[in-house]
Amino acid sequence: MSWPLNTGIARDDVLGYRRCMEKKPRIFATSFASVYPLYVQKAEKKGRTKAEVDEVITWLTGYSAKQLEKTIAAKDDFEAFFARAPRLNPNVSLIKGVVCGVRVEDVEDPLMQKIRYLDKLVDELAKGKKMASILRE
Repeated sequence: MSWPLNTGIARDDVLGYRRCMEKKPRIFATSFASVYPLYVQKAEKKGRTKAEVDEVITWLTGYSAKQLEKTIAAKDDFEAFFARAPRLNPNVSLIKGVVCGVRVEDVEDPLMQKIRYLDKLVDELAKGKKMASILRE
């Protein structure tokens, strides 16, 4: 069937829209190493430490401290960072709440949800929550 000419919408406009909608969010290709210092800065502004940020990240991803250092040095993007993570913490489903106006438990894309989980944990750290509560113990 040929493209319906009487719709008022050009075929290229529709195909361009589809291609645009298929693009990955920019954060997926963003280097984790470029965002990591921002996580640390956010926590330190509120009296928390880099070690606590690392603890939260290692709890979520299963990376050891040494593996985390290597990943940061390799400048992996978020997609590779989470793809190479040894194991997502089994208690990750206990992370609930809102980050940037979005409920983390409702995020449909699995990678975006992992990024939001990380954001939520760092937010909780910066807000002064106890580490045991942040780590869902």
